[in-house]
Amino acid sequence: MKGMFLQGSMVAIVTPMHNDGSVDEEALASLVEWHISCGTAAIVAVGTTGESATLTVPEHAAVINKVVSLCAGRIPVIAGTGANSTAEAITLTRHAAQAGADACLLVTPYYNKPTQEGLLQHFSAIAREVDIPQILYNVPGRTGLDMLPETSARLSRTDNIVGIKEAFGTADRIAELVSVCSPDFMVLTGDDATACASMLAGGHGDISVTANVAPAEMAKMCTAAIAGDAITAQAIDKQIAPLHTSLFLESNPIPVKWALSRMGRIGPTLRLPMTPLDARFHATVEEALSASGVIAKAAAPA
Repeated sequence: MKGMFLQGSMVAIVTPMHNDGSVDEEALASLVEWHISCGTAAIVAVGTTGESATLTVPEHAAVINKVVSLCAGRIPVIAGTGANSTAEAITLTRHAAQAGADACLLVTPYYNKPTQEGLLQHFSAIAREVDIPQILYNVPGRTGLDMLPETSARLSRTDNIVGIKEAFGTADRIAELVSVCSPDFMVLTGDDATACASMLAGGHGDISVTANVAPAEMAKMCTAAIAGDAITAQAIDKQIAPLHTSLFLESNPIPVKWALSRMGRIGPTLRLPMTPLDARFHATVEEALSASGVIAKAAAPA
């Protein structure tokens, strides 16, 4: 199957930054090693969670290069290369291919809101121009545009379009895509709250925000769900469910960066227009980290 390497828990990794906003390569290297040791199936670099919208093009390219180098073939690297300009998406995708990425993740064009025919032509053009496995990315909540299953189904017949990250947010949409798309096309969810149900409904994996803070748990849950072991998958998902909610109390990646900082794995820096997590949410995110077993529970007062 053309997308068989795209299964399991794939982390949409954050881009750690120093206080001055520059990329913290040392922290990034530490995160990559942690994910590999915890069973993460692939690393998605410079996606939404990686603050692709505020990295310059040279920084975008440098982070992809760095993650490819750090992974060194141990697990696949999926590079975020989408844009609302087809020409820019082709340029970014071409760079990722030259850098040695295993696949690219291409979000539907945002703001300009093309028609379904426009989406078909946009993704087809990128696939023609760059010979690398490509994953479509539908996230209506971010782009204001929903790529319909019939459009995805048509694109799934393109040789190097190998899968889709579907963040519509329901297991029913995942099941529909599995039904209408090419049999060798990987249907991945991009919604952690429904990921378990989506994989039990036939999905092949999850490109996850939650995996940033709970990589081992997400890896085990995805493995069980893909295997059809509902009891195990649902038990793990219930344990980490508070994270699926709390990590979206404000726009991603605001909460997940705060959580990773609280865990001591990165600094708290984001780039404007993203701002630090509002103080009123700190306790909620910390409680979710504790309830999920990611950090030790606070000691009870004496």
